[in-house]
Amino acid sequence: MSKLAFIDEEMLAQQQQGMFINIRTIESAMGAWIQVDGKRVLNLCANNYLGFANHPALKEAAMRAIQEYGVGPAAVRSIAGTQKLHLELEAKLAKFKKVEAAVSYQSGFVTNQAVIPTLSGAGDVLFSDELNHASIIDGSRLSKAKIVRYKHNDPSDLAAQMQNETAVRRRFVITDGVFSMDGDIAPLKEIYAIAEKYDAITIIDDAHGEGVMGEAGRGIADHFGLHGKIDVEVGTMSKAFGVVGGYAAGSKKIVEYLRQRARPFLFSSAVTPADVAACIAAVEILTGSGELVEKLWDNTKYFKTKMLALGFDLGQSVTPIVPVMIGDTTKAHALSKQLFEAGVFAMAITFPTVPKGKERLRVMMSATHSHADLDFAASTFEKAGKALGVI
Repeated sequence: MSKLAFIDEEMLAQQQQGMFINIRTIESAMGAWIQVDGKRVLNLCANNYLGFANHPALKEAAMRAIQEYGVGPAAVRSIAGTQKLHLELEAKLAKFKKVEAAVSYQSGFVTNQAVIPTLSGAGDVLFSDELNHASIIDGSRLSKAKIVRYKHNDPSDLAAQMQNETAVRRRFVITDGVFSMDGDIAPLKEIYAIAEKYDAITIIDDAHGEGVMGEAGRGIADHFGLHGKIDVEVGTMSKAFGVVGGYAAGSKKIVEYLRQRARPFLFSSAVTPADVAACIAAVEILTGSGELVEKLWDNTKYFKTKMLALGFDLGQSVTPIVPVMIGDTTKAHALSKQLFEAGVFAMAITFPTVPKGKERLRVMMSATHSHADLDFAASTFEKAGKALGVI
């Protein structure tokens, strides 16, 4: 038997269980309508909340940066990879987030692998929401700290879990700000109050809150009026900001500690000048105006109202993440396929990404959508949903 036979066996099992991912190919720039596998479709999949992924100002900034700084720094940040652009981005991010300082990384996923294991270690306890993102889970595992999961968005359970852990060097409370599969938000004021009571360090991953929640998209801490109180805000530049990269924002003390100690900063090459410049342009646009954020929320309300009127179950979402709950793997994939054939791109999300019985299509709103686009999406959902007995 081949030494790689286990791969064939596991892939076959994945297919038989309806868990095989059909990875489609995008053949155009990201926008409201895109080319996918040779077909023009309405894009309801991407995290391109504000349309920055193909925004003229970001493209122009990226091209200028290539002319001035080249295509890459060719070094890690701590040796020769920190360019003027990196420092400019970090300063503007800190000002935008209303905190003392920020440090940027290669992605949001990498940022959690930088922050969590650097700040915590053996003898510490990480209190983590049970639905936290995979990057938080992986970063926590790297830390060697004890991981205690509390019930999703349940401050009372968090308090009980913290009370139960007595032999602790340091406590950390870690949660997503906006949960990417359900579109609900963490009750941050209550979580912060409990963390303060137990002298715990707070880390908030706001990947889906940046550019969405708060004043002009300043995020979940801004939404709850907790500026300067959350110890570390983790963000990404690949969703609402439309580019690539991640960052940690907080006090100067924490940020400098992360610069000196976080392994992704010390051992992985810096983000390219074009990407950094595009990120700067995105931050500048939001610093100047919240118009795109307002358009995003207008589209969200418009589409949700239509879908609820048709009888679709949208779960607990209070954000532009719209889970269309199906509860069955076969039906979820069938609905996604019918929608694609009719010109709507909305992927099925099934186990293990979500629990069994919680299968869904995750629809993502964008400021690039027109009301006519959303009318088309709702009517297409209606036809396919009725044909499959979903509504």
